[in-house]
Amino acid sequence: MTNQQWSQLLAVVRGETVKPLPVAFIVDCPWLPNWHGVQIADYLCSDNVWFDANRRAIEQFPDIWFLPGFWSEFGMCTEPSAFGTRCQFPRNEFPYAEKIINDVAQVDTLTTPNVESDGLLPFMLNRLRWAEPKIKAMGHEIRFSVSRGPLNVATFLMGTTEFLCAIKTDPEQMHKLLRIITDFLKQWHALQKKTFPTIEGMMMLDDIVGFMGEADFLEFGFPYMKELYATDAAVKFFHNDAACAQSIKHYPAIGINLYNPGVQTPLAEMRRLSENRLTILGTIPPRDVLAQGKPADVRAAVQKLLAETPDRTRLLLSCAGGMPPGVTNENIQAFYEAARG
Repeated sequence: MTNQQWSQLLAVVRGETVKPLPVAFIVDCPWLPNWHGVQIADYLCSDNVWFDANRRAIEQFPDIWFLPGFWSEFGMCTEPSAFGTRCQFPRNEFPYAEKIINDVAQVDTLTTPNVESDGLLPFMLNRLRWAEPKIKAMGHEIRFSVSRGPLNVATFLMGTTEFLCAIKTDPEQMHKLLRIITDFLKQWHALQKKTFPTIEGMMMLDDIVGFMGEADFLEFGFPYMKELYATDAAVKFFHNDAACAQSIKHYPAIGINLYNPGVQTPLAEMRRLSENRLTILGTIPPRDVLAQGKPADVRAAVQKLLAETPDRTRLLLSCAGGMPPGVTNENIQAFYEAARG
């Protein structure tokens, strides 16, 4: 993000009115590679291809904020790789991490990874080190440390169904697992910030929150997430595009001040549940409208959202969730134009 964009983001998070209303999208490997005309494996494996795709998006849409901005990533494999999972990288499909925990007793053998050396983490940092002078030359800075959340990492290590069952059958072991993962993630965010002092924001993604009822979230999600967000970051950004009605009211207490939801709960209801203490990044349907609709459909959806939202504070216009595959330049431009009225 540029200094001006970052200053405006801080103002929006504080509840100030920013005109014109900002448009922002989370962008990473589900959208950028194929939009740029390359395969996903090339995007993830080549520093130059990765940089060129991100640069092109920024240059083509200079007035749109792309979050977190120059996201150095290896899909869902980034954090699990540090624990020793086998990572699969198909040519033009999303990377996938195979689980390594087949029995809850294996949690006792798990150790906290070394964030400076283990898995794909050093490659992620090295890419940003290589790109930082180029990013600065464009007038941008590295603003966010990024990771998947503790519940999300746990499901990659042992499977989603297995983890959700185990919080009922073996809660003590699952707390042990989440303790190890949380310690790891704290160190990982701290290393990113130490490596790039321009980082003033923290972004975590954890859709598993949406698969839990409120009681389970409060026991297995809330305390670990609160610990992770207990930093001096000015922007504490959370993505969960699964259900949020059962958990969103607790996000401000965790420390979250910027939230990217899914389509399950209307914006007005999310504001009510959170007492309007969250800046919402959303909430146009990503697949059905932004990816599969025509420009006229995108314009109509944005105009409808604005008409239903007279209070434009703590709002960043976006899609619900990250930018999905297949979104065209025409639809992005239609979104931007509708946001500008």
